Amino acid sequence: MSNEIWIRPSELKDACAIMEIDSKVWTEETTPSPIHWRSREQFLQSCPPGSQLVAGIGDQVCGYIGFSHPTGLKSNEHVYDINIAVYPGYQKRGIGKRLMEEIKRTARHNGVRKLSLRVLETNEKAIAFYGSCGFIVQGRLVEEFLLNGRYVDDILMWCSV
Repeated sequence: MSNEIWIRPSELKDACAIMEIDSKVWTEETTPSPIHWRSREQFLQSCPPGSQLVAGIGDQVCGYIGFSHPTGLKSNEHVYDINIAVYPGYQKRGIGKRLMEEIKRTARHNGVRKLSLRVLETNEKAIAFYGSCGFIVQGRLVEEFLLNGRYVDDILMWCSV
């Protein structure tokens, strides 16, 4: 079995794997509200095939990066909002970096020139990772969430592609 990382657009068959990644990655430490999909159908309505790039090793989907335009406005079509998740057992293997490189290529190919994302100020590992991928802070929503009795800022980051 190869240890080489592959990346491709998501397909219908990836839904369960992505749902499993969401359940392991989006916890109380990483998001204001953990993600627990009620059904495969609910997931597919929110995240249709092709709205993510998936990464894997061998036949295992190990991570994904989701992307969409933040609004339906023509004047906003140059921006992708992104979210990225790598299954905990596959983190620190370069999968996240490869996904970021590929979304930048995909964005350029599709005429998108800006990537944006949101991250909790308490998620220091993610903030450092995003910084290593060229993202900078563009704003901060101060005390945006009350999590475990503590007010937490939501940091807005962006990167030019």
